[in-house]
Amino acid sequence: MSRHRIAVLPGDGIGPEVVAGGLRVLAAVARRFGLEIELVEYPMGAAGVAAAGEPFPPATRDAVQRADAVLLGAVGDPSLDQAPRHLRPETGLLALRALLGVYANLRPVAIHPALLDHSPLKPERLRGTNLLIVRELTGGLYYGEPRGNDGAVAINTLRYTRAEIERVSRLAFKAAQGRRRRLLSVDKANVLETSQLWRQVVTGLATEYPDVTLEHLYVDYAAMRLVSDPSTIDVLLTENMFGDILSDEAAVLTGSLGMLPSASLGDGPGLFEPIHGSAPTIAGQDVANPIGTIASVAMLLRHGLSLPEPADAVEEAIATVLAAGARTRDLGAGPGEALGTRAMAERIAAAIR
Repeated sequence: MSRHRIAVLPGDGIGPEVVAGGLRVLAAVARRFGLEIELVEYPMGAAGVAAAGEPFPPATRDAVQRADAVLLGAVGDPSLDQAPRHLRPETGLLALRALLGVYANLRPVAIHPALLDHSPLKPERLRGTNLLIVRELTGGLYYGEPRGNDGAVAINTLRYTRAEIERVSRLAFKAAQGRRRRLLSVDKANVLETSQLWRQVVTGLATEYPDVTLEHLYVDYAAMRLVSDPSTIDVLLTENMFGDILSDEAAVLTGSLGMLPSASLGDGPGLFEPIHGSAPTIAGQDVANPIGTIASVAMLLRHGLSLPEPADAVEEAIATVLAAGARTRDLGAGPGEALGTRAMAERIAAAIR
């Protein structure tokens, strides 16, 4: 039996709570399928600053590089909002992504039939929605140099190379081949030179994937399309900042940020995390929705450990529990009806067992 080593970074705010729920489900999967999984836990974000004086401590750096996959809760703490940039939790997150070389972020958005009426969008607009956002993750404004703020002038640099665009685009084209064979590339080529290069590279690659239909949209219209006609989108490919914004917008489709998982992939260990933030105002109250983290565990099994059958079991358990009416507070459960973080995770783990 092969042994799988997972680096666990609970992070800040609700991160430890939702990660605990994810690990409860992972333990149920391991028992059912006879998996041998080694978990090693390390501080990250504000927890890293508290433990070691920096958001991405050396011990955590070493652990993630030796792991087969990394499970992250969330990072962020208001107490560090005005801290020097090198001490901010988000700086540690960017460094984590860069160290792992995870250049492609996958964010699936599928509507559970049981939640069709929960979204602010009309059910007829949502029905049939099953899309995948592929976001470039290690380039663009978030990493470009020079950058700075001297109090009078602030600067950020938007930079992309052909190689960076090609590698994430190939991943998106291949993902589309395994789905409905449609790729929507999102840019701002009417005003940005980086987007012009983006469109040129994606268009050139399309000849290598003749079975995939390619469409280009400007980001402003794509944002409208995402909420007005989401079922027509199969795979949406875009750059770092646009993807950050559009994937959070896509959470409106499911009715809650707490529902959506993500996988960040590259040439080494993958990084798996829910798309929500650390939500410090509800931390420690046992009300956070753990489903985004539990679904991220499914993506970890599928993409990080190449275990599709256990991944299917987790996704089926989530669907079963939702169909039976289980709801956390963010999913519209009334007083006395809402499951807490621990109870929802246990309900899903029980469905697996």
